[in-house]
Amino acid sequence: MLKNIPKNLSPELLKILMEMGHADELIIADGNFPAASNAKNLVRCDGLGVPEILESILKLFPTDTHAEYGFGIMQVVPGDDVEPVIWETYKEIIAAAKAENQKIEEIERFAFYERAKKAYAIVATSEEALYANILLKKGVVKG
Repeated sequence: MLKNIPKNLSPELLKILMEMGHADELIIADGNFPAASNAKNLVRCDGLGVPEILESILKLFPTDTHAEYGFGIMQVVPGDDVEPVIWETYKEIIAAAKAENQKIEEIERFAFYERAKKAYAIVATSEEALYANILLKKGVVKG
């Protein structure tokens, strides 16, 4: 065991986070996202929600200060009568973590899928909230 590692981060997920380099992208996906069919590297976090995984990852994960956005969320599809209240939760978690780049990009649905296919990894959760997928862009650890 190690000290100060959030208990909901599996050894597999920690390995993925360690392998990622500057500008690599990570998707934390809700339960509806086609994670298995889109992932180069898939990490299952069944039974967990996106907010708790996001909060834990941000304790270890620097966000990219050289990119315009450190995060991305999937835009609501025109015509869907959905107000993703979980986005406010994400903003609170990101602010509390003092992420280096807190700017959040809204990405069109199919463009988000394309980014997910190119992402270093997708973390599949059991999150039930709609439009709860979030992209994180890794930055540099500064000594």
